[in-house]
Formats: sequence, C-alpha cells, structure tokens
Amino acid sequence: MIRTALLLLMGILSACAQKPWYGDLTYLGKLPSKLNEVSGIATQDGEIIWAIEDNGNKDHLYALNLKGQLIKELEVDKAKNHDWEDLALDPNGNLYIGDFGNNSNERDNLRIYKVSSPDTAKKGKIKAQKISFHYPDQKKFPPKKSNLRFDCEAFFFHNDFLYLITKDRSQPYLGKAHLYKVPAIEGKHTAKRIGEFVSCTDRQFCSITAADISPDGKKVALLGSGFIWLFTDFDSEDFTKGNLRKIDVLHRTQQESICFKDNNTILIVDEQSKTKGRNLYSYSLD
Repeated sequence: MIRTALLLLMGILSACAQKPWYGDLTYLGKLPSKLNEVSGIATQDGEIIWAIEDNGNKDHLYALNLKGQLIKELEVDKAKNHDWEDLALDPNGNLYIGDFGNNSNERDNLRIYKVSSPDTAKKGKIKAQKISFHYPDQKKFPPKKSNLRFDCEAFFFHNDFLYLITKDRSQPYLGKAHLYKVPAIEGKHTAKRIGEFVSCTDRQFCSITAADISPDGKKVALLGSGFIWLFTDFDSEDFTKGNLRKIDVLHRTQQESICFKDNNTILIVDEQSKTKGRNLYSYSLD
C-alpha cells in the first residue's frame, strides 16, 4: 500500500515538473507584468518588437526584445488610447496605431495614429499624426444587433493604404469579417469597402483579433484565438480571393497580436487570462 502511494506521488510530481505545452507555438519569453493586455505588435528588423495595450491602458508604445523583455517605452503625445487594437509598419519605419476598437459599434471618432521612426526615438514623448476615418455603410451608432460589424482589431500597411479587417459582433454570429482600406496619410477619410471573409462560426475562436502582411507582400496572416488564416497567391487588393490555409496552432489562449518576423516566421502575443498568457511565441510557416 505504501509503495503504491509512493509511486502515485512520484507520478504526480513528475507530471507537475513537465514543461508547459504550447501546441505548435514556440515559447520565446514572458512579457513584463505591466503588459497584461497587449493588443498589437509590429517589427521592422525582427529584433525590436513594438507593442501597445488596448482600452483603459496608457498612451504608450513599448519596445521589446525577442525574449519579451522591455527595452524602451515611449509616450505618444496627444494620442488618447480610446481603444488601441493593432499596430502596422510601412517600409520607411513609420508605425501606425489603430485606435479603432469599437465593441459597441457606437464610436464616431475612429482614428489611426502615425508615428515616425520610433526605433530611433529616445525615451520620452513622441509625436503622432492623426488619420481619421468612418465606414460609409454605417448609418446608425450603434446599428441593429444583426449588423454589429464595425468593430476592428486588425490592420496592416500595403502600397500606401491601411487595410482594416473588422470583427463580427452581430447576433446571430456569422463569423464574417469585412475588409476596408484607408489612405495612410493625415486627414479625414471615408474607408472603402473591398471585400469580406467568413472565418468560421465559433465566436470564441473565429473573430479576427490581429493581422499582418509579410515583408515581401506575398502573405497575409489573420489571427483568432488559436487559429491563423494565411492567404497567399492573391493578385488584387482583396487578398481574400487568394489561396487560404487555415492553421490550428493547437494552443487556446486569448491571442490578440500577430506580426511577421520575416517572410516565413510569425510572432504572436497573448493577453494574461488568469494563470495563462502574457507570452511571446513564434510560429514557422516552413
């Protein structure tokens, strides 16, 4: 009896000593405790990762290394964090902050902040230009529950435009994301609707929470909580007409941020949720 109990105890201790399992993601590091709600990431050189947090957090940009460690922090001057949801970069190193989170679909002050070359900025404040926009097909604020499709948590820069992918909050839930584009220049703009995409119909995992385009412009990755939708071989601005590969990363956490490290490597950050998350991961497309 004692021997059986000892064997059972050893088995339990051995199981507890095993490393956490992250599915097909490669764990790179734990983010600082102050960054519980990272909602967007972007990298220019594959070494410095810029990060933001969403609604209720500071109007700050955070520079991280590939272990998730904080190396620099910048305050974005006169750029209120109403609901910052994603980051995008252009080839010149300009960083775009998507302040377009719109959970209730009632905002009429959607905007994107453009920050010039934060990699070279010193600690302190950094200035930003403001790109304001509205959706031409939203007539009511908020619209009916069956038409709650004007929230957004995902965008990327390509060929002088910012491409926005909306998050479905309609009832019933259809998993439908709408694709818009906005000129990447300061001013007030009307977003142009150019396509739509149905991810899947499970609200918990199918809503689009982040997006990025590969440095060579040949791949677009959309993120959900545990899934990547990878588009390739597209020949128009509506990338959803290209070939689609749905990737299950086999790790279910609140994954809110994605970017390409290089043409074949993706970086992902998840938010803290109880004892899980606040991690930086990589995923290889090879």
